[in-house]
Amino acid sequence: MTPARLPTSRDVLAAVPRVEMLARETPVLTHPALDDAAGAHVFVKAECLQVTGSFKIRGATNRLAQIAPAQRTAGVVAFSSGNHAQGVARAARQFGMPALIVMPSDAPRVKIEGVIADGAEIQFYDRNTESREAIASDIAHKRGAVLVPSFEDPHIIAGQGTLGLEFARQVETSSGALEHVICCTGGGGLITGIALALETAAPKAKIWTAEPEGHDDWARSLAADKILSNAPGTHSFCDAIVTRQPGEMTFAIGRTRLAGGFAVSDDEVKAAMRFAFDRLKIVAEPGGAVALAVALKGLPAPLRDRRVGVVVSGGNVDPALFASVIS
Repeated sequence: MTPARLPTSRDVLAAVPRVEMLARETPVLTHPALDDAAGAHVFVKAECLQVTGSFKIRGATNRLAQIAPAQRTAGVVAFSSGNHAQGVARAARQFGMPALIVMPSDAPRVKIEGVIADGAEIQFYDRNTESREAIASDIAHKRGAVLVPSFEDPHIIAGQGTLGLEFARQVETSSGALEHVICCTGGGGLITGIALALETAAPKAKIWTAEPEGHDDWARSLAADKILSNAPGTHSFCDAIVTRQPGEMTFAIGRTRLAGGFAVSDDEVKAAMRFAFDRLKIVAEPGGAVALAVALKGLPAPLRDRRVGVVVSGGNVDPALFASVIS
């Protein structure tokens, strides 16, 4: 992907009216106990309260809105463990387009049900032995459908970036400009979209990745200034952000715009899910609670006593898993 084809902050601004067709403005939450634990003034962007339960509706809406009417009859094909799947399914329903989602057979039931409820087809695959990209590409080719990747797409990235514009405005209005942002990171579509948005909305802010231990490919890649992969066989229950490595497009954006990264254990993520439920009164899925876990762990000196934004990126968690965590 050449630099000329990468999205810019102007693309994020242009995405706003398209994204507003489906996405809602989500609240920013604070709590004294969170500030005490983090050692900073923490603002939580509760994107778990977004349409379909995660930020993914933003990028999906921006992408599908730009498909020419003549192409819409053949529909779209996407691949996702759940949140992108639900975003694409909902946006496709909005625009009257058929959708097929390639999902892992072990995807959370709540995410599968969300896709079905919006009328999309599902093609299951084995994440350990099959390539979701190859399956989706083959289906899209046969149908003449538009392939909608979860993060390696300029329209997806720009759409996700609208969260950053919204977040920066909300915090600045109440408390002053954001100085740092910590964001759950998988393929990198959300965090790089936010980075583009903050170039104009909060240009002095530093942006940090948050990942599960053993899946800190972004933190290691940023430190090495090249794309590094996670070791085979590593596991985390943070299914929404467990990816093999950063995307080529997202890393091209993030390598010069992201400050670094943090990693937290599954137990720390579970504690963050409990805190979100007990104190903030929101439901955070494992992958969506990773940035909050970083803050609750206690922030390093450069972030202490600063205005720190934390993105809770999703709330789609199976009831049984959630019950076991909060109990």
